[in-house]
Amino acid sequence: MTNVNRRTLLGGAAATAALAASTSVQGHKITPPASLEGKSILITGTSSGFGRLAAEDYARKGAKVFATMRNLPRPEADELRALAKSEKLDLHIIEIDVTDDAQVAAGVAEAERIAGGAVDVLINNAGISTAGPIEIQDMAATQMLFDTNVFGPQRMARAVLPKMRAAKSGQIFNVTSQLGRVMLPGFGQYSPTKFALEAMSEQMAYELVPHNIDVTIIQPGGYPTQIWENANALTLKLLDRAEDKHLNGYPAMIESLRSRTNNGGSTDPMDVPNAMAEIIAMPPGTRPLRKPVHPGSKPQMAINKVSAEAQVGWLGSTPYGPWIKAVHGV
Repeated sequence: MTNVNRRTLLGGAAATAALAASTSVQGHKITPPASLEGKSILITGTSSGFGRLAAEDYARKGAKVFATMRNLPRPEADELRALAKSEKLDLHIIEIDVTDDAQVAAGVAEAERIAGGAVDVLINNAGISTAGPIEIQDMAATQMLFDTNVFGPQRMARAVLPKMRAAKSGQIFNVTSQLGRVMLPGFGQYSPTKFALEAMSEQMAYELVPHNIDVTIIQPGGYPTQIWENANALTLKLLDRAEDKHLNGYPAMIESLRSRTNNGGSTDPMDVPNAMAEIIAMPPGTRPLRKPVHPGSKPQMAINKVSAEAQVGWLGSTPYGPWIKAVHGV
């Protein structure tokens, strides 16, 4: 297929035909690349789940991987170090708690030092969840979720972007959820944080068009990762400290939460690292803004479509139009 960068075509007479070619690249379902050699990739939240799987897979594909996690030392970091040594992988463990300004700044600086410049790809994967009705989400729980799921990706993006902009290249992935576009009652502040991350990511995508930096929102459905066990534990702590005046309005939901064993189903979590690897391998400027990932129902797709149409319809003929159209591939 034609290797086309949308951003070089915005003012050109051949834009219509060329953009059609780039859209076909964007929409084409490709298999994960066999190699990611030459790429430097920084991933947050690699102690388990999508982050851990991505760190191992991308390193085995030849990428220089910066696997970050909080609370070092810990067994998960030791396991990755042992793996890197035994398989001779270019895999580096860096301590980053995405809620800690100093750790974010120091961790990104260390990755850039090892990479010899800007990292090519940032994957904002770290995230947490609690459950229960919004009323019982006290300010401690609310602040913890927003600090991790929204402010964390913002800290990371601010840390990597100066060197990415100087290099005029880069890719940022923000892992949200299908619950960042649709809502289930009883999922606490999880959907609000993911909605916020969706909006922040899309705005960033427009603003980074002139700098040739792509932003992609990954929208997973349910997968059996550690987030469920962690969420159950955090939810029980929340319930234990909640006041009766808040709990007594939701007896059935609270009873269900105390015995919840949801683990994300039987889907394959490698779907998410594979989807990101596919997108990393695409030509810059042709990567999608949003990628729903799940073998089953993807209810957010209708919202993704109408949202893109609304943005183009509202701003497509304004001075922002070239940025909006570049991001949405029209």
